[in-house]
Amino acid sequence: MTSALTSQRFAVLDVETSGLSPRRHRILQVAVVVVAGDGTVVDEWSSLVRPSWWRVGPRHVHGLTVRRVRRAPRFSDVAADLLARLDGAIVVGHNVAFDWAFVDRALARAGRLPPTEPPRLCTLELSRSLDPDRTTSHRLADVCARHGVPLTRAHDALADARATAQLLPRLLAAGAGTHR
Repeated sequence: MTSALTSQRFAVLDVETSGLSPRRHRILQVAVVVVAGDGTVVDEWSSLVRPSWWRVGPRHVHGLTVRRVRRAPRFSDVAADLLARLDGAIVVGHNVAFDWAFVDRALARAGRLPPTEPPRLCTLELSRSLDPDRTTSHRLADVCARHGVPLTRAHDALADARATAQLLPRLLAAGAGTHR
């Protein structure tokens, strides 16, 4: 890995949501794992988020229930903690465009300004770039299995962010090896 990357701070972001549309659906859980460029975990944070209405969407995917989020803070109550972790970092996610669209929309609803177009890095795109013929699956669980990264509870925001944080240096190193 280049020295520029090793000195960089990455904020690995994951959200669990009540659906797929940032306009119609809401964040139910948000997590950030902050890592140094060498993969060292600097900070971990997560929160359940109480939606503005009591629909939690695909429980069979994320396992979140109305009962679990009922007493959770609202997004506006956790926005400052989230923004502090994103500040000055490259935002990373497995399908980061999805996660960022929800965070951006939730921040707007909460009357908070997101960081001005933070640089983003997508581990899904990195994985796909290593497999241009698309011969393998690029779902997070499958990419983790290929790279020997444990994924303890798929579709739990903190577990997914932890796994993605471990996956990041492996994918960056694999990508550097293919571009020599």
